[in-house]
Amino acid sequence: MKNPIALFKEIFPDAPLLIGKVTASADGLSTVELQDGGIAQVRGEAPVGQRVFVRDGVIESTAPALPVVEIEI
Repeated sequence: MKNPIALFKEIFPDAPLLIGKVTASADGLSTVELQDGGIAQVRGEAPVGQRVFVRDGVIESTAPALPVVEIEI
């Protein structure tokens, strides 16, 4: 029998991986401008201007400075 908490977590999808550019960073928090124009306050620090991967409110790593193509489905 599975753990009830594990079963509950299976109901919800994983948090999406977002890409954005750091606009401010201090005291372990950063402000990131996301691709869609939204602004997110996230945990983690990176240099201003750096592109980063963000998931669930945390900077996971730096993102490469490649052109971004958005495809609408």
